[in-house]
Amino acid sequence: VQLQAYGGGLVQAGGSLRLSCAASGGGFVNYAVAWFRQAPGKEREFVAAHKQYTYYADSVKGRFTISRDNAKKTVYLQMNSLKPEDTAVYYCAASTVILSAIRRSDMYHYWGQGTLVTVSS
Repeated sequence: VQLQAYGGGLVQAGGSLRLSCAASGGGFVNYAVAWFRQAPGKEREFVAAHKQYTYYADSVKGRFTISRDNAKKTVYLQMNSLKPEDTAVYYCAASTVILSAIRRSDMYHYWGQGTLVTVSS
């Protein structure tokens, strides 16, 4: 599976962006899909995931929404009420992951190239 993330950009605080992650290859329907992010000087952190259910980091709960369109093999991350601390490179990921480990980046085999989101204050 190959993943390509896009949709990042510069937005003012309080604004919205929608990230997309297009998959090619087989198996997508059966995979957990997730978004992670990495801010400058920080470790990569979990943002949101979807497999049967949706999972969110506390820092984005209520503001971000993950969704997927299996027919289009695409995962989305709708980001609302953006804050400067949301500034990061956002990565999409996919793999067969057990639910208890869905927030762990080391459990994902397939990664997109990352898309930069910059939120200005």
